[in-house]
Amino acid sequence: MLTIRPSQERGYADHGWLKSFHSFSFAGYHDPAHMGFGNLRVINEDRVAAGAGFGTHGHRDMEIISYVLEGELAHKDSMGNIKGIPPGDVQRMSAGTGVMHSEFNHAEGAQTHFLQIWIEPDKRGIAPSYEQKSFADTEKRGQLRLVASPDGAAGSVQINADAALYAGLFDGGETAQVAIDPARKAYVHLVRGEASVNGVELHAGDAAMIEKESLVSIAQGRDAEVLVFDLAA
Repeated sequence: MLTIRPSQERGYADHGWLKSFHSFSFAGYHDPAHMGFGNLRVINEDRVAAGAGFGTHGHRDMEIISYVLEGELAHKDSMGNIKGIPPGDVQRMSAGTGVMHSEFNHAEGAQTHFLQIWIEPDKRGIAPSYEQKSFADTEKRGQLRLVASPDGAAGSVQINADAALYAGLFDGGETAQVAIDPARKAYVHLVRGEASVNGVELHAGDAAMIEKESLVSIAQGRDAEVLVFDLAA
C-alpha cells in the first residue's frame, strides 16, 4: 500500500530568516493525521537566510540527521564539536541524555537549504554522540546508497534507532530497488526533481508512505534526489 503525501499539504512556517516545510507536526504546525511515520518523527525542509540561524538550544533522546542540499550549515555543540556541513555530508547527532547546539548560515548573500530529520531512538538515556561523513555524488548516482544505519554498515553513519536511510540520484533510465520487510514501513521523500516510486510519479517535496510492501523501486528520474527510509512499524 502506497499513500502519497503531497508537498503542498505539508505545514509551512515563514519566520523571515527561516522558511520551513514540515512533513510532520512540528512547533506551531499540528496535524493529528501526520504525527510521524513509524519511528520517523520529523522531516523539516529548512531554508536559512544568509547570516542567520538557530541559536543555542537543547535536545534529548532523539537521533537527529542533517542533510545539506545547498550552502553550508555551521554546527557547534556542547560536546565540543565545531563543524561545517556542506552538501554531500550526512551529520548524525545522538542527543541522548541531553545536548546543546546551534546551527548557522555564515555565508554572505547565500541561503543554506537543508533537511532536518528526527528518528526516535531504540534506547533512552544514552551518552550524547556525534558523527559526520561525506558521500560523493558518484556513490549515489543511479543507486540507493546506505548513508545511515544501526550498525554503520557500508560506511554509513551509525544511528541508535531501528531504521536505515538511503540516498540516491536518478536521471533518465537509471533505476534502483531496495528490499523492505513487509512487516516494516518505508518512507520515500523526493528531495528535488521528479521520479517514479513503485510506479507512482512524485514531484519535489512529495513523499510516499509505504506499508505491507516488500520492495521500494525508484525509476524515471528527472534530476531527482531521493531519500528512502526503512522504518520500524
